[in-house]
Amino acid sequence: MKTFLFIFLLLVTAPVLAKSNLGKSGDIMHLLLPAVALGASLVIEDNYQGSWQLIKSGLVSRVAVEGLKFAVDKDRPDGSGDDSFPSGHTADSFAAATFIQQRYGWQWAIPAYIGATFVGYSRVQSDKHYAIDVLAGAAIGILSGLYFTEPYSGITISPNASRGHYGLNFSGTF
Repeated sequence: MKTFLFIFLLLVTAPVLAKSNLGKSGDIMHLLLPAVALGASLVIEDNYQGSWQLIKSGLVSRVAVEGLKFAVDKDRPDGSGDDSFPSGHTADSFAAATFIQQRYGWQWAIPAYIGATFVGYSRVQSDKHYAIDVLAGAAIGILSGLYFTEPYSGITISPNASRGHYGLNFSGTF
């Protein structure tokens, strides 16, 4: 598991180093997040329940995005098209990050949410979307991920902090 986290962190931070082309880095991260989420579900779990939840989340998110793009007809900041609202890249990325958070916990989700946020940032900075497009895409992805993803039934570890007491909660199905 530690090896998986190290590889994931490396993959998440590598595109950030490619400052010469922010848009391409965001495009790579946009594809990488769902791929890592799918790979994790296939490696960690011995059934396809998690994979199916990720696929449903991604498909519903994408259908909502494409429907809104068709209905809203908003021009992109760079003038390259009339499909600015909402950001599909951001929706896909946040759907994958939310899947990771819901399925495997925050310790895996923090790098995923950082990567998804980078995708949104890259879309605005590359003049492909306005900030509102990215926020709407993120909301669609998060809602889709929350709706379709159930926690993995393995052992989970989560931090706990309350009134000066700190610790870890361990839970699982035996």
